[in-house]
Amino acid sequence: MHSPTPTDTLAADTDPLGRERSHLAASRAALKAMREDVEALDLRDVAGTWVSAQVLQRQVDERIKALADLAHTPLFFGRLDYLHAISASESEGGGGERFYIGRRHVHDADGDPMVIDWRAPVSQPFYRASRTEPMDVAKRRRFGYTGGELTAYEDENLSDPDEADTRSALLAAEIEKPRVGPMRDIVATIQPEQDEIVRADVTGTICVQGAPGTGKTAVGLHRVAYLLYAHRERLARTGTLVVGPNRSFLRYIEQVLPALGELDVAQATVQELVGHVEVRGADSAGTARIKGDARMARVLRNAVRAGITLPTEPCVVVRGSRRWRVPAYELEEIVRELMAREIRYGAALEALPQRIAHAVLVKMEQGGEAPDDRVQDAVARNAAVKATVKACWPAVDPVKLVHRLLGDADFLAAAADGVLDADEQAALLWAKPPRSARTAPWSAADAVLIDEAADLVHRTPSLGHVVVDEAQDLSPMQYRAVGRRCTTGSATVLGDLAQGTTPWATGSWPEALHHLGKDGAHVEELTQGFRVPGEVIAYASRLLPAIAPGLAPATSVRDLPGSLALRHVPDGSEGLDGLDAAVLAACRAALGHEGSVGLIAADARVPALAAALTAAGLPFLDPGTETTAEARLTLVPASLAKGLEYDHVVLDEPAAIVAGEPDHRTGLRRLYVSLTRAVSGLTVLHAQPLPAELA
Repeated sequence: MHSPTPTDTLAADTDPLGRERSHLAASRAALKAMREDVEALDLRDVAGTWVSAQVLQRQVDERIKALADLAHTPLFFGRLDYLHAISASESEGGGGERFYIGRRHVHDADGDPMVIDWRAPVSQPFYRASRTEPMDVAKRRRFGYTGGELTAYEDENLSDPDEADTRSALLAAEIEKPRVGPMRDIVATIQPEQDEIVRADVTGTICVQGAPGTGKTAVGLHRVAYLLYAHRERLARTGTLVVGPNRSFLRYIEQVLPALGELDVAQATVQELVGHVEVRGADSAGTARIKGDARMARVLRNAVRAGITLPTEPCVVVRGSRRWRVPAYELEEIVRELMAREIRYGAALEALPQRIAHAVLVKMEQGGEAPDDRVQDAVARNAAVKATVKACWPAVDPVKLVHRLLGDADFLAAAADGVLDADEQAALLWAKPPRSARTAPWSAADAVLIDEAADLVHRTPSLGHVVVDEAQDLSPMQYRAVGRRCTTGSATVLGDLAQGTTPWATGSWPEALHHLGKDGAHVEELTQGFRVPGEVIAYASRLLPAIAPGLAPATSVRDLPGSLALRHVPDGSEGLDGLDAAVLAACRAALGHEGSVGLIAADARVPALAAALTAAGLPFLDPGTETTAEARLTLVPASLAKGLEYDHVVLDEPAAIVAGEPDHRTGLRRLYVSLTRAVSGLTVLHAQPLPAELA
């Protein structure tokens, strides 16, 4: 893959690969020494108290984990030979300087770097340097690995104008490597346009519209790793969060960050974020769409404030032998002022007794007394003040509020007046109101409404940065729920409008960003695919005019002739049994190739296919379960296919996938997702006619 040239600056040209392997071995030994140094720390004389000792020990344990040497993960994947020295210690010599680029920083016993973290500024040219803009790089070297062993290398002499500009064979091989195990990181293959997103400033929100196979999910995860490196102290204080569509998806991606040296990043689904109640019910598509509409925020605000009542009676506080009277008009002024300030309902509830107490203290001072803050606190706790507050500004329980809203037609009508029409209000009401909030058949959309109500009462704490993946499927109210978690921070929004598979899927990214509370955020579009073969993505793109007419079709850097196979299974006497047999045969054929295999089918078809696989003695995994060399076949309901990828995909009955959704467009979008999960080959089997949009 590489023939040494006179321009190679290695000390010996006779065995450059051997010298690189020696550097790898020395780097692993240095990493081991770094870990042993941390393990040998004695904290007994350092920590002053038991609490500080526990904190220090936890930090040491986390450092030991971060220094783990992952056997099958390359310690470094590239090298940069600079034309001029970068570090001050080398600049006096006047020559160039060399850096090995890897997943984490490694130094020798003298503190000199042996591997530079890919997130460091000096590593950036590895991703962005080109012959037109070499960024002071003479040579960029890429390394190829088999398992954990360095097996090849490839050079680009960026300062040599005579060298041809060819596609990297090692880069292509890394992209096309079979997918056995969890989702792989792309740190060795990040492209310039992806690197710009990864290294974007922490203070700004960025939205990535990415076609299938463009690496948007991996870009988002690498952005988290980069931000934690570049702004560790800030984000350690404020926190980071990755939001995914379901637990299967989160299990699939959770191995990426540890491979990049990051161990402490929270992950959650939207449902887990708003887990105020146990979800036991389900809404129709129409009802869920209304509950997810941003107008529900106005309805909830009206409902939360529905109990506020202007006082009509004075508040009389008795202290000792004296009585202090705050007239009704003065109380009304206080209440109206709190209403006008638009502060959280709970904050106003806490402020109101103090404001009434302050009015009493003013009268006490006018009466010749000299009260202090302790007296004001005592007055605020007075029974008369508490009674006035309860009458004017009653406490609100978010769960009970939404329970009443969905069960009391009159209460809903008052809160939704001028916001929702009569038919929409009727769709929201329970057919048979439950007796209590505890027994209510809460739906996923109801939990989001409760979260909105809870935020109206008490502000939701904000994190420093939130990554939300598959964001096109969120409703406006779900966007608001995620946005509450980063009101003072930033966000990375990842998605593909063509893959929106909910009836309330967003129509445009500016609209979604508005609901997120991040108007004006930059939208970056990734259209060059690195995962899905060109033949497959071209076939799936036939659906775009029907599902996302504004999007440009994706292209692919991978041309794999024969990667797409369409097979019609005659029905008639064979029926579904014939289709099942064809599916089993296709799975066996796919398992004859290297890598993972995904059998994707309409949710309603999964039980029958599971039974057929079991009867045929073909073991299979559930989505999100890590594949191994022994178990490489996963049975995937179409509803859970989003975000997953397999080397070979067998797609069962496209028409059933379309028919399994509440409307035709959503069904076509679900099919588009299913068609674009393959890395090396896609086999489509059908007994029914294919959807007309694929013709």
